[in-house]
Amino acid sequence: MWRKGADRMEKMIVVGNENFDEFIMENGYYVDKTELIYDLAEKTRNMVTLFTRPRRFGKTLTISMMESFFDINRDSRKVFKGLQVLNHPEFCAKWMNQFPVLSISFKDVEGLDFNGAYGMLKITLASLCKKYVYLRNSEKILEEDKEIFNRLINQNAKPEEIKTSLATIMRMMNAVHEKPVILLIDEYDVPLAKADAAKNAEFYRQMLDIIRGLMSTSLKTNEYLKFAVITGCLQISKESIFTGVNNFSCYSVLDRKFSQYFGFTQDEIMEMLNSAGLSEKLNVIANWYDGYIFGTSEVFCPWDVVSYLSSVMDCEEDEPQNYWANTSGNTILDDFINHPKIDVSDKFETLLNGGTITEEVSRELTYDQLSESEKSLWSVLLMTGYVSKADKKSAKGKIKIKIPNAEISEIFRNVVVKRFNQTLDTAKVNEFITAMWNKNENTASTCLTDILWNSISYFDYGEDYYHGILNGLFISRGYAPDSNDEAGLGRLDLRIKDRPNRRVLLFEFKRSKKEGNLDKDCDEAIGQIIKKGYATTMPEGYEQQIVCGIAFFGKKAKVKIMN
Repeated sequence: MWRKGADRMEKMIVVGNENFDEFIMENGYYVDKTELIYDLAEKTRNMVTLFTRPRRFGKTLTISMMESFFDINRDSRKVFKGLQVLNHPEFCAKWMNQFPVLSISFKDVEGLDFNGAYGMLKITLASLCKKYVYLRNSEKILEEDKEIFNRLINQNAKPEEIKTSLATIMRMMNAVHEKPVILLIDEYDVPLAKADAAKNAEFYRQMLDIIRGLMSTSLKTNEYLKFAVITGCLQISKESIFTGVNNFSCYSVLDRKFSQYFGFTQDEIMEMLNSAGLSEKLNVIANWYDGYIFGTSEVFCPWDVVSYLSSVMDCEEDEPQNYWANTSGNTILDDFINHPKIDVSDKFETLLNGGTITEEVSRELTYDQLSESEKSLWSVLLMTGYVSKADKKSAKGKIKIKIPNAEISEIFRNVVVKRFNQTLDTAKVNEFITAMWNKNENTASTCLTDILWNSISYFDYGEDYYHGILNGLFISRGYAPDSNDEAGLGRLDLRIKDRPNRRVLLFEFKRSKKEGNLDKDCDEAIGQIIKKGYATTMPEGYEQQIVCGIAFFGKKAKVKIMN
């Protein structure tokens, strides 16, 4: 976090705190999304609303904001002071702190198997009951409900009591407050996503049964429900989870309504940057973290923006980083590119070169069937933020999609390089490495070109891509590359140590603009090693150092070794 002086930003950039009250009261810089509360409660008649967005787009903070606003056990006037929702005084008098609120997150409900995940669900429900422990002290509560409540706290409730737990707590809230309950569920689909990732059909079936029970009993014909708001990444098909739920509406990345409330718009970004005195960072932030089109709103990923600004203001790092990739694994993308029956290499090539493709997508999905068709896979990538709509046109039928920004492009690249390493021709790699140690330029050039040609479709990434390829070649044969290590007056692209034979390879890479420049660019690479002094020192105990320049043009490689 950081704080500017009075001449600039007076708020703090807060990274990772998703508790709305704490965020505001600790003077966090909040991009005001409170109008969502008014639009949802006043302008819709939804009994159940599902918002689906990619991870790190503010879903959890939104749920916390709603809890703070509606919760009858709070006085939130100070928290919401100066925020947009207070511009509707009649609405606030009717809704603000007027209803009991039951808020739960399923983000931690996961495990190696069903027993592990079910145990985490019981822990989550126990924590929930402790939060509302005042309920069991009321004389208005049925003894039977008190007993179930206590079993939930003690984590020894029966399976059917687990399935009806939310409905039970809502019934207790209604009895105490004599008002219907607002139900808020965050990350509802995490248990199913984690169960599916375990590749265990029985695990998924059991978890689906539990989640379906929780949803059905709390959302369907529940007389104690005022309305419910649910968040997740995907809309699980209604037949699978939300069977029989009336007045149900889902708003996804394809929908115009509510599209401006998840992610930062450019106007909001500019206001934030101007407040911080960092308006010159707009182009960098836009290149790396913008490019998402939700409905008709173009938005930036909020997690990335605040992480980057925090790093810049703390003087830790001025270069943009891939913050999104570090928040979760990329198994969805891995499954896609490794799918045995789906070849998307040509489409990936188009996307990675900045182009667009047109695909049919599904709004409703089930996790256990995500890999059954190419349509489902593109749908998942769209809903989870790996690709985005390419324009603001209505999302009917087929839609045009793109990779949104440099951050996601880097994630794609890393997955492609990983796939490249998994499909290497071992004999050809051995021949290449042997040629390098023997200073055989022609053989090394031919082998490296063959490897690039035969192993994977070519994607034009620039030097970083080729750097990753060379790293992977040596790692696959047991070497531990030193990549971008400080040496001399800068950073060497790659150093390979052969400890048993006490010898070292030094690499510098160039990406040629045309094939005729390969020789010249190899010479420049070697010249850079000499000029920067990368070869002036040798690791202690080593006796031979080989200086190599490699130039690339498309699938063609040229190797030169200094005599």
